[in-house]
Amino acid sequence: MSEPILEIDHLQVEFRTDEGVVHAVDDVSLTLAAGEVLAIVGESGSGKTVTAMSLLGLNRSPNATFRGSARYRGTQLLTASEDELRAIRGAEMAMIFQDPMTSLNPVQRIGDQIAEQILAHEKLTKAEVRDRVVELMDRVGIPRAAERARAYPHEFSGGMRQRVMIALALSCSPSVLIADEPTTALDVTIQAQILERLKELKDETGTAIILVTHDLGVVADIADRIAVMYGGRIVEEGTVDEIFYDPQHPYTWGLLGSITRVDRDRGERLPSIAGLPPSLLAPPEGCHFRARCPHEFERCGQVPPLEDRGAGHPDRCWLTVEQKRARRVVDDGEIGLAAKVAVEASPEGLVDRRETPPGAPSRVAGDAGAAEDARVAEEDR
Repeated sequence: MSEPILEIDHLQVEFRTDEGVVHAVDDVSLTLAAGEVLAIVGESGSGKTVTAMSLLGLNRSPNATFRGSARYRGTQLLTASEDELRAIRGAEMAMIFQDPMTSLNPVQRIGDQIAEQILAHEKLTKAEVRDRVVELMDRVGIPRAAERARAYPHEFSGGMRQRVMIALALSCSPSVLIADEPTTALDVTIQAQILERLKELKDETGTAIILVTHDLGVVADIADRIAVMYGGRIVEEGTVDEIFYDPQHPYTWGLLGSITRVDRDRGERLPSIAGLPPSLLAPPEGCHFRARCPHEFERCGQVPPLEDRGAGHPDRCWLTVEQKRARRVVDDGEIGLAAKVAVEASPEGLVDRRETPPGAPSRVAGDAGAAEDARVAEEDR
């Protein structure tokens, strides 16, 4: 792996509101190397987009507080001046926004909007800019690019508007491309085309990509590494193979179990994670996932550090690697998040009371060294 071009260290972002302080991002540390694709995955409200927008200074406001460090090629992004950020935005770091219809100017032609960004960073003639615009639109797969450059956003389909956003982001050949939910509200066929186009452009240009999404299924074929976010924190980070085949955090198990599978019976209900994400106005003590986790026990009241506990990649869960590998397997041997269980201490270790018939001996779910950390989990929170 080459040296990182982007380094985020202990990033914290808070917003003061009438209701209180929103702890949107809590102690996030990430790196990104040239040509790498890093996927940040999590539910809505987990802090993914706030993290991405903080890098470009797009959420600066009097009520926002930023702590930690975010460096791009040595430049401190969190304290950079507006002039410094304007020189970086578009030219060095660019962003594909979530909703192209609200990101594009509805009364300005597509070609003019792409040209505007080019002229903000480069001194070119009108003819050179026009040729660059047509080349970019053609590169992202927009047919009849010279003709369509004179069209308005409402004349494009959702998939074509997203391609325009990609062309706009790539117009000045940035080193880092942040794609915020680039396939939201698109049908699966268009999703596949957009992801394939991003993959091709990364290979052609060597651009590093931060892919923000809520869908683990989207990142399987494009990402090199995955960071799973929940409640403003990174709860697990690893390569694609590590996250898909040896996930260590219960939240990751839930996300994997929620992926639509073509080999499931059509009559089966799609698995989901019970409950709702925590309010970041008053996040819970300790692990933020504890209220929704069927494997919660006493030690979860403490904040688990993001560290490698023996699986080869870091996560934020107090359970041992052996306990995790036993508990993440649900129906038919697939990885997923089980229903709430009752767990109690015994001389043998953590005893799992799930599905234990009345009067039958309980099943030991963990090793003896974890007994002191056990508790009786609530059956229904």
